[in-house]
Amino acid sequence: MNISLVKRCLVAAAASGLAACTAVGPDYQPQTPVAMAGWSPTGIDDPSVIRAETSGDLSQWWQRFDDPLLSELVEAALQASPDLRSAQARLREARARRDIAGSARYPGVTAGGSASTSRSSEETGSGDTRDFFSVGFDAGWELDVFGGVRRGVEAAEADLESAEASLNGTRISLAAEAALGYIDVRTQQLLLDIARANLESQSETLQLTEWRAQAGLVSSQDVEQARSSREQTRAQIPALQISLAEAENSLDILLGRVPGSLHPRLAAAGGLPAVPEQIAVGIPAETLRQRPDVRAAERSLAAETARVGVAEAARYPAFKLSGSIGLEALSFGALGNSGAGTAAMLAGFTAPIFDAGRLRAQVDIQDAVRERALVAYEQTVLTALQEVQNALIAIARNRERGAALAIAVDSARNAALLARQRYGAGLIDFQSVLASERSVLVLEESLAINQANSVRTLIRLYKALGGGWSPQAEAPSQSKDVQ
Repeated sequence: MNISLVKRCLVAAAASGLAACTAVGPDYQPQTPVAMAGWSPTGIDDPSVIRAETSGDLSQWWQRFDDPLLSELVEAALQASPDLRSAQARLREARARRDIAGSARYPGVTAGGSASTSRSSEETGSGDTRDFFSVGFDAGWELDVFGGVRRGVEAAEADLESAEASLNGTRISLAAEAALGYIDVRTQQLLLDIARANLESQSETLQLTEWRAQAGLVSSQDVEQARSSREQTRAQIPALQISLAEAENSLDILLGRVPGSLHPRLAAAGGLPAVPEQIAVGIPAETLRQRPDVRAAERSLAAETARVGVAEAARYPAFKLSGSIGLEALSFGALGNSGAGTAAMLAGFTAPIFDAGRLRAQVDIQDAVRERALVAYEQTVLTALQEVQNALIAIARNRERGAALAIAVDSARNAALLARQRYGAGLIDFQSVLASERSVLVLEESLAINQANSVRTLIRLYKALGGGWSPQAEAPSQSKDVQ
């Protein structure tokens, strides 16, 4: 066997494959959508919202609320949520697909061996028994002359990066959902406290009317109206308790726990986290480049662009090399003899001649898929800008509304106190007392809901700015593994 000849053939084939650097199809060029370039939010006139060069490190924004239980719950969600485990599995799948695509760049080598024995017929032949033994290696390689394989690897790499970005996007969503679930619990607890406090106040009013009725100063109508008003407030408490239990159970499920597990921790007094007096907001157009959903959409566009080249390469000839080396002998011991060697080399190509436009249509299909990915990318950017704009405006307006409601609540409480005093002195009728007490309950509930909305809006702003993960903490996709 002329081993050196086989080696020279393989080396020449490898050199020709490496020399072929043409990759058909469009080259992807990273781009910034027109909507993002130079964008800046408008209508933000709240002095508490500071336009800084950077919004700082938002990778653990929940710690800015200075609420240990909130931080604990968010961290637990990032460790145990079923949604996160599913995203991690998708990332492992994308990494394996990238490795499969990359393997096409190299020759495939297989080893084999066989042993057989046969005996011919004595009627038609000699009746001899023959043994045959062989071992060897087979290799096959398709030269990537027109870059179809390289484009496939490029697409798989972009898919992997998109999956990594989607995983980070899942982290962001989980952190925000855990925080919002915690705020829902604290909001229901606050509303429940307000209802109970008003129930106690109305009970005192009922007692006052009973005393005045016993003294003959008012009719029993005042007593019944006072009792009706108190019982209406009492009737709200079970509904609020139901809403509180549902909010707690939803938070349990988000963290992958049995419903009711968090109740002992959440039952402790806590209150709503305070919104910082000043919020430093970076330049959104720059910050949004790091939003995982924006990056995932951009990487998906890169992958679909590369697949146009894969479809285009299928229209060109394919060049293949195959060869084998081995040993053959009629006895096992003779396999080591110098004359037992065998070698074979085959080079060939296939080229499409007529397919009734099928391959051209495949290119058109993939180009349309690429166009859809571009539209999806642009839409993702617009949605991101909308979320930031909405959150910033809501923060400013909630502050204004909260300030007005706080004044209104103080005035309503004072008015209710004065009404009870004047009613006790017989200066006004009981309808004024009822109206003032209802006003206190309504305004206190509105103030509590506005406080909760202020916290929710800030959480949504952190989410809209891509907070909840750190790009510096991410390992390169080529070596990263999710445990």
